[in-house]
Amino acid sequence: MRALSGWVSGALAALLAALLAALLAAGPAAAQSASGSTAVKHEAWSVSGLGAPAQLVVDHWGVPHIFAANSRDAFFLQGYNAARDRLWQIDLWRKRGLGRLAASFGPSYVAQDRAARLFLYRGDMAAEWAAYDPQSRQSVEAFAAGVNAYVAEVKAGKKPLPIEFKLTASQPEAWAAEDILRIRSHALVSNVTSEVARAQVACKGGLAADKLRRKLEPAHETVVPKGLDPCVVPADVLKDYLLATEAVSFEALATGGRKAQAAPPQTPEVQLAEAMDAYQAEGSNNWVIAPSRTATGRPILANDPHRPVGAPSLRYIVHLNAPDLDIIGAGEPALPGVSFGHNRQVAWGLTIFYIDQEDLYVYETQGDAYRYKGKLEPMKVVHETIEVKGEAPRDVTLKFTRHGPVLDETPDTGKGAHAFAMRTVWAEPGASGYFGSSRMWRAKGWSDFKAGQEHWGVPPLNLVFADASGDIGWSAAGLTPIRPNWDGLMPVPGDGRYEWAGLRPEAELPSVRNPAAGFVATANQMNLPAGYKSPPSYEWADRSRITRIEEVLAGLPKATLADSMALQTDAHDALSRRTIALLKPLSSPDPKVARALELLKAWDNDETTDSAAAAIYQVWVANHLGHTVVQAEVPEAARSLVGSGSVDAVVTWLEQPQAAGQRDALLLDSLTATVHDLERGLGPDMATWRWGRLHHADFRPAAGVLADRQTARQMETGPLEVPGSASSPRAATYRPSDFDQTAGASVRLVMDVGAWDNSMAINTPGQSGDPFSVHYRDLFPLWASGAYVPLDFSRAAVDRDAELVVNLSPAR
Repeated sequence: MRALSGWVSGALAALLAALLAALLAAGPAAAQSASGSTAVKHEAWSVSGLGAPAQLVVDHWGVPHIFAANSRDAFFLQGYNAARDRLWQIDLWRKRGLGRLAASFGPSYVAQDRAARLFLYRGDMAAEWAAYDPQSRQSVEAFAAGVNAYVAEVKAGKKPLPIEFKLTASQPEAWAAEDILRIRSHALVSNVTSEVARAQVACKGGLAADKLRRKLEPAHETVVPKGLDPCVVPADVLKDYLLATEAVSFEALATGGRKAQAAPPQTPEVQLAEAMDAYQAEGSNNWVIAPSRTATGRPILANDPHRPVGAPSLRYIVHLNAPDLDIIGAGEPALPGVSFGHNRQVAWGLTIFYIDQEDLYVYETQGDAYRYKGKLEPMKVVHETIEVKGEAPRDVTLKFTRHGPVLDETPDTGKGAHAFAMRTVWAEPGASGYFGSSRMWRAKGWSDFKAGQEHWGVPPLNLVFADASGDIGWSAAGLTPIRPNWDGLMPVPGDGRYEWAGLRPEAELPSVRNPAAGFVATANQMNLPAGYKSPPSYEWADRSRITRIEEVLAGLPKATLADSMALQTDAHDALSRRTIALLKPLSSPDPKVARALELLKAWDNDETTDSAAAAIYQVWVANHLGHTVVQAEVPEAARSLVGSGSVDAVVTWLEQPQAAGQRDALLLDSLTATVHDLERGLGPDMATWRWGRLHHADFRPAAGVLADRQTARQMETGPLEVPGSASSPRAATYRPSDFDQTAGASVRLVMDVGAWDNSMAINTPGQSGDPFSVHYRDLFPLWASGAYVPLDFSRAAVDRDAELVVNLSPAR
């Protein structure tokens, strides 16, 4: 019977493929009939490398739906279409990740190329391929071939060269499948930046001062690892790490290779603080609601990952359909498949689950050797050549210890010579960012979901699940180092005393199936079960978002899709309740400060664009409250490292009895400074103050600095006023210097599990990376206002909303 079933399944797949090929071979008339409207634009393209006729349908919102005769062609066309819509973006992603920027942009990028090469996967590729779904290699190879097919058409003049290549006088490059997996630096891992900051604070102000910088959960007292002198760790020890993981800037090209003089260079302390702030901003929300708590009796799964926002969007929504594959969702456009979304039976979503996956090792050195277990062990020295546009190639040296890439070396200045290397799960097989999702694409239920979770690599995630039969669940996922004798919160000596004892089996990570509450939600909070042994991290997001999310979900006995859409865009700041509670007994003789107190005490904690209280509160906590507390409590030498602290840590400190003697003065002094600040920025009339006057989404692509003003404006998107902050479910993280939004949910999905065509989505500013395309910014005003568009899945729904239908045939 099993053999017969397999034969029938194979025969059915062949029949469906033949029917699709016949439909497409029938030509534009048949396709026009399928699309259902003569208003739909029809085109026919021949594509070299395509195996069988296929169809690309682009809907009114720029979402591509690919209908292919087999899964290989589906992934091939995904790569081809990604290049059609986002060629500049994916080409830059590859060049940055592989360390090939200088070849296209010149000598100013040699240092960034060298840094990137330190973090490439250099292990066994057979083990790497084996770590993913058995069919995943075909998807990666097909995707890369599809990108290359489009690149060849661009170079042949058959397709347009995106404007950014013209501005940089560069050309797209061909891809190898291995490139996609070897690049690791786009995947979020932690916590090496915090390790270094904590070491710096310990050296200059003592570990007690670090409690204002980061709150630890579960409650934990940090100690300096035995054998570590935190003062030997340089403030700029992570300069190569930060360079390898930062976005590409074109200021050097705009200034002829000179550094821009608009602002003085940042100190290493400020760079470190900004890197930590940026990582913390990259959180996410997700939740899944059981059928018993929805209006339809079907599960609802919602997901809105929070990453940098800009033009083009970091994420891309795509639909792939073949006889053995049917997935729709979002992911990074340079990666095959989707990272989160649904297939015909299962939906899944993701947020960051904070596993500490990095460690900085400190070595005593003699030349290119480091002391390990009482002996000198030689570093592995690798020499590579970096191509440089317009100049001779540069030879660079990369060094590695047994733990990983050497990030810095310091000479003997009285404490001996030292080297500093990073161990990271990036070096492990199976750690290609988000590609663990390959095991979800064909999942049929909880057991398949759990199998995917137990093979997940990076980034570390809260995975939520729902299927059409009504099951829901959650599981943590990610490669988890076992540290038998330290907590991972500070750098450690690399002499052999502090070694990972392998990786924790992922089946041991916490999970829940069909929770009694009828829903489960995550927002990067500490969500370990009580008594969980050996926490994988002590650094988590504060509970502001999850508090609001759980309150709302608990109050919805019969939740709807509209409820989840409203919750994803909710601007309520739960953390502000605690902060403002501290103000309740206070008054001020200054009438303007008194009015500010009155507004804050009466505020409903909703950070709407028309709220004066929200403007006062956000300026206060971003630029004055923490700063004032740190100035009063932290030794001067460590203040620049602690900065303004974290709002949660500062408020927690103010709530403690030991702060009572100076609490009121600190609150009033900082609030007075806030009022003066707002008077300078928004004028003296408090009646005109609004959060929306400060808080905007204004996206300016990096290459825009190379364009003339008219072209640069075409490339820009915004500004529009936006509500919320990092502490609201909407997660509209901003830059404290000007309050422009820098991170948040570029993509939001709300899925009606089993009735898939009811699902909704948004992707800002649009699906296209072409500034001259209608789909470059068409979704931006919808996103800013909290609106959504349909996430069509069935062929009937796709045809109903089709804007463009392209019949694709193999080139002869």
